[in-house]
Amino acid sequence: MSNDPNPRTMPSQPVPIRQGVLTVFTETFGVSRGAMLSAALLIVVVMVCGISWFLHSAPPKTVIVTTGPEGSIFQTNAVKYARILARNGVTLKILPSQGSQENLLRLNDPAFQVDIGFVQGGMTNGITISNLISLGSISYQPLLVFYRSDKPVELLSGFKGKRLAVGQPGSGTRALAMTLLQTNGVSATTATILDLAPAEAAKALLDGKADAVFLMGESASVGIMRTLFHTPGIHIYNFKQAVAYIRRFTYLNNLPFPMGSIDLANNFPPYDANLVGPTVELIARNTLHPAISDLLLEAAREVHGRATILQRRGEFPAPLEHDFPISEDATRFYKSGKSFLYRYLPYWLAGLVNRVVMVFVPMIVVLVPGLRTIPKIYRWRIRTQICRWYRALLALERELSSQTPASKRADMIKRLDEIERTVHNMKVPASFADQFYGLRGHINFVRIQLQENINSTERRA
Repeated sequence: MSNDPNPRTMPSQPVPIRQGVLTVFTETFGVSRGAMLSAALLIVVVMVCGISWFLHSAPPKTVIVTTGPEGSIFQTNAVKYARILARNGVTLKILPSQGSQENLLRLNDPAFQVDIGFVQGGMTNGITISNLISLGSISYQPLLVFYRSDKPVELLSGFKGKRLAVGQPGSGTRALAMTLLQTNGVSATTATILDLAPAEAAKALLDGKADAVFLMGESASVGIMRTLFHTPGIHIYNFKQAVAYIRRFTYLNNLPFPMGSIDLANNFPPYDANLVGPTVELIARNTLHPAISDLLLEAAREVHGRATILQRRGEFPAPLEHDFPISEDATRFYKSGKSFLYRYLPYWLAGLVNRVVMVFVPMIVVLVPGLRTIPKIYRWRIRTQICRWYRALLALERELSSQTPASKRADMIKRLDEIERTVHNMKVPASFADQFYGLRGHINFVRIQLQENINSTERRA
């Protein structure tokens, strides 16, 4: 048994001070809970933005191209593009159209779901194109004029009074044909204009229901042109004024068509001819993903890079700028090829790595300085408060002198009490304890000086 008559009065054991992890962290590193919450908020905001950007920056798995009528060169080229893009897991959805003019209108309409399209030069009259870019020219597009006549037609003005199949509305063929015919005084009032599809136009020419047809690869198939090339009595128009045409219409090119280039055995054409035509550009909206731009240009090199009757090997694709600005991604591709990651890694892996680099590196760049700045701001705020009361103490000490009136000394004591009360109510982290207690000690030092001044004055009195 204990000898203590009242066990309840025994001194209690010291209660250990328990601190949470957050308290230990804030006290150790000199930050407040508000600063910690600010840092956490910054991390959350940056992470949310980074993840959203990561998801949004992924290259699309499906790309939509607007081409030309079924069987046209535009359409067959798109099929070749689709096979090449499929190797990298990208689906190219092909939308048939009437040709270049309709393709341009589709691309320029934000409500229409399309990403890229084939557009021949000279189609932009009256159309706003500020949201469109070019990936470059991919081929020449000659205008072929087939006609029946007992003697060669020397000039386009020679087609006055004839039945002319110029293509369907919405096609680049019709737009170019009417431009050149009107320049030569041929219009709907001086000739019979037939708005026929290429197959119907060729049949009309073969059946004698049309005197001439204007065809371009954007809407006509190779088969239709081959049939007309090999039909006796049908001639190919020779643009003898080709140089004059390309001077007047700067988007046109003079395209020599050598004798026998179609059929050496039968020497067709039987003379050297000149054709005119624009280049075909691969046009896209300015939101096209850079990785898709690289894939399309890589496909264009494979499809259009070979030599033909009208072009040299490797001549296309080319960054020939006409009505549309060449995109920055295309400019980089023409200078140095695909970007580093896409050059050495599979497409899907390169896309993933590229997004990680493009998203998380900027996140680190933002977070590291931001998280370092928040504690600095907090510590600067604490130091500012401490310095503020040090300034007040210095001002108070300077006012002390042996001639200080009693009324002023009372006011000084009141001011010192106010300083001491405010300082005692300050909340500072443990890392500022030395400055905090130093300030309190200096307050006491000034109080002693003030009291000694008062006592000295009273003794003299």
